[in-house]
Amino acid sequence: MPTSRQWLEVRAHLLEHRHALALKAAGEYPDVPKVAGTPLLTAPHWTPAEPVPLADLSLSLETSAEFPAFPSGLLPDGFRSYSAAMAALAAPAVFENRETYRLLGFTDRHLTFGLGSYFDGIDVGEACAHEYAARELGHTGELSLRAAVGDPCDPANRPANVAVSTLTIRHDSATGDATFFLHWRDPKRVGHAGGMYQVLPVGVFQSAGDGDFSLWHSMIREFAEELLGVPEIHGADYANWPFARELTAAARVSYLGMGVDPLTFATDMLTVAVIEAERFDALFGDLVSHNDEGRVLKGLPFTAENVERFVHREPTQAAGAALLSLAWQHRESLL
Repeated sequence: MPTSRQWLEVRAHLLEHRHALALKAAGEYPDVPKVAGTPLLTAPHWTPAEPVPLADLSLSLETSAEFPAFPSGLLPDGFRSYSAAMAALAAPAVFENRETYRLLGFTDRHLTFGLGSYFDGIDVGEACAHEYAARELGHTGELSLRAAVGDPCDPANRPANVAVSTLTIRHDSATGDATFFLHWRDPKRVGHAGGMYQVLPVGVFQSAGDGDFSLWHSMIREFAEELLGVPEIHGADYANWPFARELTAAARVSYLGMGVDPLTFATDMLTVAVIEAERFDALFGDLVSHNDEGRVLKGLPFTAENVERFVHREPTQAAGAALLSLAWQHRESLL
């Protein structure tokens, strides 16, 4: 059993080397398909041959499944879960245990969810990432927690919270120019994927405390919060909220696939929102440079060079790299 100091040493190594560890962890799954030449793990039926309109996906909510207890030998004395250790020893600025919608199954464009919590994912996925970092440092020779998870793309094996990762593209149909936006996630502020680039907005699929069960409503809230710096939204009236109505009318939203981070098992739906330049500027003319989770990069030209850069040469989260790669493959139909 590690001391708190030893646990923090491993945690610091994980935070500093997340990208390299994720690339290496993908090698633990040689038989699991990867998305678009990136480390993101996937199941064959998760990624369609062509973009699918978000509205073509259907959802149902069922009673959550029970999951087996996972080993927890890497915790300091006195802590019963990885989230408890994080909260006490290394809590980021944004770290709350909220109710989530947990993925239970996905077939024929239909997703089945149950109820879960944010810390469920931390207690398994982030603990597995910690275990991997501990092995890299020679603190353990086994990956028993990772072995207990088994196939990370089988939602029956573990609690699988789903984040909706959206590549936002500003498209000028008059010139053909397209611009995309990225987010640098501050490791001091977030509990997952700190120090890495990611598309934006991204948000764990959950209600806003009002039982709302809509992927698009969840995405609308993230657009407002991450791109405009709007305070956290609860109980919105989407039919009468001007921003929600205008964004719904302006955005062409497509589903491109879903995948699992090889290090943390974070599960992401990969979506693209294309918005024509005039309407984008009306909606996001006050685009923030920073938000509660990090720094928002200025718009980047959607070019082969920039896609190659952030897919292969920058420390980009696996889901973001996969989404950029897929979006470039499908650029003609998306734009």
